[in-house]
Order: sequence, then structure tokens, then C-alpha cells
Amino acid sequence: MSDLQTQTATPTEAPAKRTEREFTVAERTQTQLVLRRFLRHKLALISIGVFLLVVAFAYIGPLFWSYQYSTITDDLSQTPSLRHPFGTDSVGHDTMAQVMRGTQQSIKIALTIAGISAGFGAIWGAIAGLYRGWADAVMMRFVDVLLTVPSIAVAAAIGGMGWGKGQWWSTAIILGALSWPYVSRLVRGVVLSLREQEFIEAARALGASNSRIVLRHLLPNALGPIIVVATLAVAAGILGEAGLSFLGFGVKTPDTSLGLLVTGGASAVVTRPWLFYFPGLFIIIIALTVNFIGDGLRDAFDPRQTMVRR
Repeated sequence: MSDLQTQTATPTEAPAKRTEREFTVAERTQTQLVLRRFLRHKLALISIGVFLLVVAFAYIGPLFWSYQYSTITDDLSQTPSLRHPFGTDSVGHDTMAQVMRGTQQSIKIALTIAGISAGFGAIWGAIAGLYRGWADAVMMRFVDVLLTVPSIAVAAAIGGMGWGKGQWWSTAIILGALSWPYVSRLVRGVVLSLREQEFIEAARALGASNSRIVLRHLLPNALGPIIVVATLAVAAGILGEAGLSFLGFGVKTPDTSLGLLVTGGASAVVTRPWLFYFPGLFIIIIALTVNFIGDGLRDAFDPRQTMVRR
């Protein structure tokens, strides 16, 4: 019998103990960074909630409310009560129903103004900033001329000529057409810095046309400031519509808006203050909430906000 050779198994060596803590850094996209910075802005989040409640009040509320904005009741000049929480006017209209309708029209006007001013102004400013030279000079001098024109006065003059017959869309188009120069100046300044970046030179080297550079490279990279100025245009549109309706050149009866309701209640602010203060309160709420949302977006799109990368 041959000797059995005993083989000693070498135990597997235990891994060395780590003396340092391991840190895992998760890479975040730009969208995630923007969203996280925005979620840290508590006032903007509260403003979004309040604004959504106002929108629900305006668009969902009439489906459940007993009165329509054009309904005439037998309750004349009633103070706020359970039956009419916002009171009634001298004709018998339920003020709460009218505020719902007025909020609908004012929000539509403000969003249309923001869309026109942000859309057209962004393209105008991007083209001027990209081409520079004589094109930039001519386009910006035209903008300078428009900036010297008082918007409310021009809008009142156009409205006084009867264009649109006091419909909400005519008021929105007039104010939107007069507010885009502010956006174009902002976007031009952003584009002037972007056009010198390497990715624009790379796009040119690959044969990209100027229209493609504007639509696919410049405007998407300037989206942050555009979104911010669009939210501010919503607040400006609410106040502009209110001022124009207060002068009698905005939305006209039988339709209504918050500005028109404030105009009608101004003469009765002492005897029937609810006719003035309720629509005025909604104007203030909408303007403030949209401004705070814009403030949160401005902080979220600010590239200097880097603390959330940790």
C-alpha cells in the first residue's frame, strides 16, 4: 500500500478589511438637477398648489355650482351668504359664478399672452443674436422702438377701434403682440453667449443650417430663461388685461373677466364692497402665485446652483 500523501488545503485568504468608507455618487441628468432645485423652493411649490386650486375653482366649480354667470336671480345686491357666498350685484347675478367665469377668461388671456410673447420673442431674439451684424442692428432697433411705445395706450387705441369686438382672444393677441420685445432682448443676450460655444462650432462644421442651429441648439439651451420669462408674462398678462378692462377696452359684456368685474365693482366699493374685493383678490392671488412659480424656476435653471450635486 502506497503512502497516502496528505494534502493540506490552503484556506482562501479573507479579503482585506476596508479601512475607508465607500462613497457612491449617482450621476444626475440636467432635468433631475433642475427638478431637485425646484422642489427645494417651498414657496414655489405652495404657489403651484394654490394656482391649481384657482384653476379648479374656475373650470370645475361651474359644473357643481347652482348658478351660471349669466343667470339673473331675484336676489338683488345681496351680501355674502350661504346661498351666495360672494353676494350678488344690483341686477341679480351671482358674484361667485361671475368670478368663476372671469377667472376662466383672465387665465386664458394670460396664457395666450405668455405663449405669443415667449414664442415669437424667443425666435426673434435667437435670430438676431445668431446673425449679429446689420441683421441684429435692424432687428434690435425695431425692438427698441416698440419698447418706447406704451402698451396699454396702444392696446386701448386698437380696442377702441372695435377690432375683435371685445372678445377675450382679441385682448390677448393685442397685449401679446406688444409684450414680445422684452422676451427678445433677454433671449438675444443668452444667444450671444451660446453662439461662441464649441457645440455651435461643431454643428457648423457638420454642415448644420442656421435654422437648424436656432431650433435644435440655441433655443433648447435657452429654454430655462424662456420658461422663467413666460411665467412672468402670465402675471403681467393678468394685470394688463385687468388694466385694459378697467379702461373699458378689454373684454366686454355679456362676457366677463376679472378686470371687467373690478371695473364694475369700483363704483360700488363703499356700498357693495364684495363686488370689488372678490375679483380683485383673485387677480392678486393669480399674479402672486405665478410670480413665485417663476422665481422658483429661475433658481432651478440657475447653473450656479450646484449644492444638490452632492
